[in-house]
This record gives sequence, structure tokens and C-alpha cells, in this order.
Amino acid sequence: METFFANRWRLLLGGSAAAAMVVSMSSACALDIFATGKLVSATPAGQLNDARSMPCNSGVRPHPLSLRDAVDWTLCHHPKTAEAWANVKVAASGVGLGKAAYLPTLSTTSQALREHSTTSVSNQPQLDSGYRSIVRSNAATLNWVLYDFGGRSAALRNATDLLAAARANQDAVLQEVFLTVAKDFYSAQAAQGMLDAARETERGAEEIFLVAKTRVSNGIAPISEQLQAQTSFTQAISKRVKAEGELQNALGALAVDMNLSPAEMLEMPAIEDSDTLQSSAQFNASVSELIEVAKHTHPSILAAQAQLNASIEKEGMVYAQGMPQLSLVGRYSNSNQPVNLGLGALSAPSVARDRYIGIQLTIPLFEGFARSYQIQQARNQSEVQRALLSQAEQKAGLDVWRSYQNLQMYTQNLDTSASLTKISRESFAAVRGRYRAGVGSILELLNAQTSLADAKQQRVQALTDWRTARLDLAAKLGKLSMENL
Repeated sequence: METFFANRWRLLLGGSAAAAMVVSMSSACALDIFATGKLVSATPAGQLNDARSMPCNSGVRPHPLSLRDAVDWTLCHHPKTAEAWANVKVAASGVGLGKAAYLPTLSTTSQALREHSTTSVSNQPQLDSGYRSIVRSNAATLNWVLYDFGGRSAALRNATDLLAAARANQDAVLQEVFLTVAKDFYSAQAAQGMLDAARETERGAEEIFLVAKTRVSNGIAPISEQLQAQTSFTQAISKRVKAEGELQNALGALAVDMNLSPAEMLEMPAIEDSDTLQSSAQFNASVSELIEVAKHTHPSILAAQAQLNASIEKEGMVYAQGMPQLSLVGRYSNSNQPVNLGLGALSAPSVARDRYIGIQLTIPLFEGFARSYQIQQARNQSEVQRALLSQAEQKAGLDVWRSYQNLQMYTQNLDTSASLTKISRESFAAVRGRYRAGVGSILELLNAQTSLADAKQQRVQALTDWRTARLDLAAKLGKLSMENL
């Protein structure tokens, strides 16, 4: 069966040479002659990818999961980063199209058909004629634009600017996804810390309850003391159960960020604490300086500027398309169509050839005023892009201002939460010692325990807020990278 179809293809294409040409042209479709693939990052993670571990090629997730591991995995597998990466590929192909316009185009046609022609003349049978033959025809056409008043150069610049916009947009998406997964990682880690604190509080409440129960059994304290301790213990159990649920919700959100099922089992490391946490030196500049930095480095602004440049180039491209075009044209064709010598005569075999080469000048004379409206449309689109650029600059400035203020606030809260935790822990230890010695009250002990539990939770939240604020400011500056971790 394959041989049958192969023979038919050779017949229709006029022989094995034409078939070989088709195969050659189909294989050429896979070529990247202008090396546009080098304009695209190797992975969806772009320049943020850790080339040492190559997470995009690995299906193994470490346990416990570190923040770097979570970010690496998310940047490689998140649908948004995949979409942005694909858009860069599309734009890179557009650059290839712009460069291809400078090259000549060559096309061939090959035709083979079985022809049966008859002529019958009424009442003159001696003038009848007819023939059967296989007619083959081949043609090659050349077209090479030599000059077009800058249309191709404007189109190439437009494609280059669109590629720059796509790459900047990819960077913006990477910054956004990076920040989102980092926030959700810190939230999950904070939820784990809250659960640990709730479990510790539950154990302390249980210990107090057992001590109170013993005191009541020995007749040292009234039954109300045991009931108060039991109430506190029960409330601690309820808070621990709630903390477990919040942890599962946070882990589910993190898993979805990583393009995993919410039911995926993720093991979180313990939250790190230190008394020497400080803001990075790159964030110690004045807020006005940081705003100016953002206006020159943030990917969203770079993307808006590139879109504006592309719109300006498109205006020139549309204008040039309405100008004359000078091209080199050529054609060669041959056919073995038989020649009919006249009525009643037999058809004679023949070979017809046609070839020419020359210069062609195309001058658009009237397009129904469409060209002027196309130019006006391109010019108006440039105004839209200028407005979008201005909006992006305003938003970047406000985002940096808010992130900077949040970082200053959360940095101050670090010392406050550390001092509060230390004081609450010492206070609880002192009150518990007094209660065990029989000189303290149960209410005083329960209040001290509640204050300690609140202080631990505030410390966990302060650490989370501070770490998130640092990454948020880095993202608003467009400088979020693995080094920020």
C-alpha cells in the first residue's frame, strides 16, 4: 500500500526530483536559520533558574521543602510562567519573520494529469480529432523585494521591540510568581509555627490542669481552681485543632502554587528565629532613590516602554506599506501540452518553455483611504501605550513606597516581638514556680500562660511579615532573585 501511494505521488509531482524537493522543503521548516531560539530562555524559569540543580528537569521534590526548592519548582511548572515563556517564543519567531522578509522567495509548482481530449464536428466526421496523453508542467517563480521605503526595517524593529516586551513581561510574571510562592511558603511555615506554639500551649495547659487536679484532691485548693484549669486546657485543644486546619489550608495553597494537587504531602521546615535579623543593605537607601530605581528596572515598566516603541515602529511600517515597492522577479516554466494543428488533424507532441527575469515596480494608487486610517490607528495606539507607560510608572512608585514603609514597620516589630516573647516566658516561669509552691493563684498562672502563647504567635507572625516584606520590596524593585532568599 505504501508503494502504491509513493508511486502516485511521484506521478503527480512529475518525478522523483520533485518529490525529493518536497521532502527537502518540509525538513527546512524545522530550521532556525536566524538562531531565534537563542533569544529565548532555556526554561520557563528564565534567568531565575538555578542552573546547578536544574529543577525543570527533575521530578524529585526534597523533604523537608526549602523556600529555594519551592521557588525553583514553581517557576519551572507554574502555568503563568509557561504562558509567558511561550509568548517569548512567539515574539522570537516574529523577529525571524522580520529578518526573512529581506530574503528572496522562490516557489515551484509541478503538475501531472491524464488528459483525454476529443473534438466532434457535426456532419463532418473527417474533421473529428482526439488524443490521450499525460501532461506535465513545471514552473519556478522568484520574487525579491529590493526596496520598500523602510517597510521591512520598520517591521523588524517592531518585532524586536515586541520581543523585548515579551521578555520583560516574562520577567514581570516570574517576579509575580516568585513573590506569590514565597509568601505562601512563609504563610505555611508560619502556620506550622503557630501549630507548634499551640501544641506547646496545650501541653502547658494540660500540666497546669493536672497540678490543679492534684491540689483539689489533696484539699489544698477549691474545685473552682480545677474547673478553671480544665477550661483553659479545653480551649488550648480547640486552638490546636484550629491551627492544624489552618496549616492544611496553607499547605494546599502552596501545593497549588507549585502546580501540584492540594492533597500533595509537603513537609515544612521549622521557622528560623534569630535576634540579629536585619534588612538588606540594598534596601537601606532612601525611598525616593528606590522609586527612581524601580522606574528604570521594573519589568512591567520595561515591557510598557517596549510596547510603546513597537507601536511607534508600527506606525512607520504601515506608512511604508503604502509606498512604491521595487522587486526583482523571475519565472521559468515548461509544459508538454500537445499542440492541436487544426480540425481533423492529429495533435502533435510539443514542449513549451517560458522564462523571464526583470525589475517590477509596484505603486499603490488608491486604497479607498484605508492607508490614512491605518496610519491614524497606529498613531492612536502609540498614545494608548504612552498612557499605559505612565500608569505603570505611577503604580511602580506607589508599590515601592508601600513596600518600603511596610518593611520599616515590620523591621521595628522584630525587636518588639523578641522582647515580648522573652518577658512573657520569664513571667510564666516565675508564676508557675509560685503556683507550684502554693503561693500563687490559678488566674495569675492562666493569664501568664495566655500572654506567653500570644507572644509566641506574635513572634512567628513578626518573622513572617518581615521576611515577606523584604521579598515584596525586592519584587517591587524588579530585583527579586535567588540571592534574596
